[in-house]
Amino acid sequence: MQKNFAPVEEIGEQTVVTCCEGNIPINFPQGVFVRNGPNPLFGGLKSTESIFGRSSQTWVEGEGMLHAIYFEKDSGGNWLLSYKNRYVESDTFKLEKPQNKPSFLPAVEGDSWAIMAAYLLNTLRYGAVNKYMSNTNVFEHAGKTYVVAENYVPQEVDIATLEARGNWNFDGDWDQPFTSHPKRAPVSGELVTMGINASRPYYVVGVISADGKKLNHKADLEFDRSVLSHEIGVTHRYNVIIDHPLVFDMKRLVSGGPLLKYDKEGYARIGVMPRYGDASSVRWFYIDSSCTFHIFNCFEDGDEVVVRGCRALTSVFPGPDWGMNKFDWFSRGFNFREPVDANANEHGGYLFTCVYEWRLNMETREVQESSLTGTEISVDFPFINADFTGLRNMYGYAQVINSKSSSECGNAMPVSTL
Repeated sequence: MQKNFAPVEEIGEQTVVTCCEGNIPINFPQGVFVRNGPNPLFGGLKSTESIFGRSSQTWVEGEGMLHAIYFEKDSGGNWLLSYKNRYVESDTFKLEKPQNKPSFLPAVEGDSWAIMAAYLLNTLRYGAVNKYMSNTNVFEHAGKTYVVAENYVPQEVDIATLEARGNWNFDGDWDQPFTSHPKRAPVSGELVTMGINASRPYYVVGVISADGKKLNHKADLEFDRSVLSHEIGVTHRYNVIIDHPLVFDMKRLVSGGPLLKYDKEGYARIGVMPRYGDASSVRWFYIDSSCTFHIFNCFEDGDEVVVRGCRALTSVFPGPDWGMNKFDWFSRGFNFREPVDANANEHGGYLFTCVYEWRLNMETREVQESSLTGTEISVDFPFINADFTGLRNMYGYAQVINSKSSSECGNAMPVSTL
């Protein structure tokens, strides 16, 4: 919980920014830049020990905190910048904050019996297995702004005050968690989402009307495993499904293994689904086993559906199995100076993330795979001009991961934007 990962305090009132480097262009639009991220409510990450064993929070946990920078002009045309931050007051935040101490037991990483005990006690005390953190993404739809993390539904927020206005679930029609990265479909303007669960149904796709008032379509894709798929893609006609071997397994947990594990021997595939399709309509393309959390973009090119994302040989989350030396595992994984190949798990570089392209031929069912950024620079957290989502685009941006610093500190350290 240092540097990039250190928690910060809620500052209260909006604060004027009096110092900045460089100049803001004259024709730059007025508005607000807002983001969120995990920020533990009571300081650093928490762990617990009992007769059942030990469990700990992971680095992606922590209550969501919104950070907003407001770009405004005075009557003379001069720029006025201000900053405000605020916790996202989810339902579980409102339960825990008044107690002024950590209340939920960590329930993702740790000894199997400790995690099962945390499930039971959290549910009995608060009606939820874990906290609703709303700490991963901010998105807009139909003129409204929402914050989300994939263990709960989105919450609408007021951009001016950063106050949460309530949950967005279409009067209960959407009863699943909600992906952190929904996509607006080109032309129709509909919002495509999905939800993952630790129990059946494991993976559900939803299509929300362009005006944000109605759930137009919902489909259980009938997965036979609970995969931690972080993002969904869209093209003009299709939804794009990422199914990689990062799997929640309650049976494995009961048997003494980890709840969430990346199975390097497991299969990976990409599904192409008609916008209003169902499980039987998905065309599956099996690809080299890998982990892809984030998608740059997807689009149609003749008979092919092109998928571009950030691909690694294993998953940075949740890390090594419980009991392994976490620092050594991360240090070797981020040591990109060693060869990055099919056997990288045996030495180093298995957390190297490149921009990767899959070309999926809808007629021949063939797959062409290739790296677009080589093996010198590791990148993740991509984004593009949202007007080109689902369409052919030329430019994309991503965070460069500093391989040397990451290896030395045993955690991902972004260095710049590429």
